[in-house]
Amino acid sequence: MKVFVTGGSGYIGRALLRVLAAQGDSVTALVRSQESAKVVAELGATPLVGELTDEALLREAAAAAEGVVHLALTGDERSGEVDRIAANALLEGVGGNPYVHTGGSWAYGDTDGAVAEDAPFAPPVVVGWRVPLEQQLLATTSQGKHPVIVRPGLVYGRSGGLPGFFLGEGLQAGAIGYLGDGNSSWSLVHVDDIAELYARALKAPAGTQYLGVTGVNVRTREVAEALSRAAGIPGQTRSVSVEELAQKLGLLADALFLDQQFATTRAQDELGWIPQHRDPLDDLAKGI
Repeated sequence: MKVFVTGGSGYIGRALLRVLAAQGDSVTALVRSQESAKVVAELGATPLVGELTDEALLREAAAAAEGVVHLALTGDERSGEVDRIAANALLEGVGGNPYVHTGGSWAYGDTDGAVAEDAPFAPPVVVGWRVPLEQQLLATTSQGKHPVIVRPGLVYGRSGGLPGFFLGEGLQAGAIGYLGDGNSSWSLVHVDDIAELYARALKAPAGTQYLGVTGVNVRTREVAEALSRAAGIPGQTRSVSVEELAQKLGLLADALFLDQQFATTRAQDELGWIPQHRDPLDDLAKGI
């Protein structure tokens, strides 16, 4: 399959390129620099230098592909507007072929127990723009388009992700932070598993939506305890307030303080996705 990927040199993107290369797919990856071009080339993809705001470039690259996976995000105050521009250009370009769009589990807000894909949305401000964009993209199925939404949980593994941030901060402070009283939950997913889901989503029916979660929900205190073992300071944990976290992560702090639990097997049932990492606390304790 000919696949065009944005964000191929990023955290999830690198894992996805490994999966697509192993499948024998022909991949072109959007990059912003020659350094990133080298990264994707080493992973078997053809780099295409450009910006997410270059609509003509995105349409042309998508039109040459049999499927598109959109992972890239600016990660700043422009995120919502730039994502809208890029998503619409990619969807227009790819025609009736699959367009896999990145959402996120934060769109559901505090879940008040375990929920699935059809739960109501209540996103924090930092990702509030995602829901209307996703709804607009999904509505294009009536026009013969083929959008698919993947909403990853909190991604970890391969020395990255937000758990890696807490490990790094904890090593400096001598204790690993957990959020508030430590009882709020995260739904963690390994980067290699979420990459496999994205690859399978290229074969999903038009208009489908998938949570990229394994159904394993862990408390942030448990995460901190696991990370403390990986750091060689077992049991050394401390409470972190939303105000303290916001000093370093801004509005992301509000999202991290969400209490989220998910119970869904839709991706497993419909796409045959079989996550290999089902014990995130053990992974984190081992430094994975």
